[in-house]
Amino acid sequence: MQLETPPTDKAYEKPEGERRGLLIVHTGDGKGKSTAAFGLALRAFGRTHVHGKLVKIFQFMKVPSARFGEHRIFEQLGLPIEGLGDGFSWKSQDLEHSAQLARDGWLKARAAILGGEYFMITLDELTYPLIYGWLPLDDVLQTLRERPRHVHVVITGRRCPPEIIELADTVTEMTLVKHAFKAGIPAQRGIED
Repeated sequence: MQLETPPTDKAYEKPEGERRGLLIVHTGDGKGKSTAAFGLALRAFGRTHVHGKLVKIFQFMKVPSARFGEHRIFEQLGLPIEGLGDGFSWKSQDLEHSAQLARDGWLKARAAILGGEYFMITLDELTYPLIYGWLPLDDVLQTLRERPRHVHVVITGRRCPPEIIELADTVTEMTLVKHAFKAGIPAQRGIED
C-alpha cells in the first residue's frame, strides 16, 4: 500500500447548473448494483418523505411475494418495493410468461415515472428484460427522456444497453475482482438475499 497525503485544497468547483432529476445507472459484473441503488433509495426516502415526496422501487426479476432482507426493512419503513417478475430466467417454467410479466411491470413503472408524483424511482434489474428482448428499448428510452424534470430514476443490472448509458447522467460499473461464490462458498443470508 502506498500512503498518500490528505488533500488540503478543494478538489472541484461548485457546479452552477440547474438541479433536476438524474438518471443513474449501476451496471457491471461485480456485486453491489442493487445494494447501491437501495442505499440511494433509503437516502432519498429519509430526506424527502417528510416533505411528501415519494420513493418507489420496482424489481423486474423478483416475485411479488419475495421476502428478502430489503423487502422486510422497506416494509417496516414504509418505502414501497414491488416485485414484478417470476425469478431469474433459469428458474422460469415459462419464458413467455416471464416476458409478459416484464411487459406488464414496465407499464406500471412507466406510469409511475411519467406521473410525476415520485421523487425517485428505482428500476432494479431492468437491464435483464431489456437484453432478453422482453421490453422495447425505444419505449424505455423515450420514457426516460420524457420524464418530469424532478424525477430521479435509478437503473440496475448487468450489461446495461449502451443507449441507456449514453443517456444517463451518472454511470457506475461494478467490477468483479473476487467473489466468495467462485471459491465454493454459498450465498449468505443477509449479504446476497
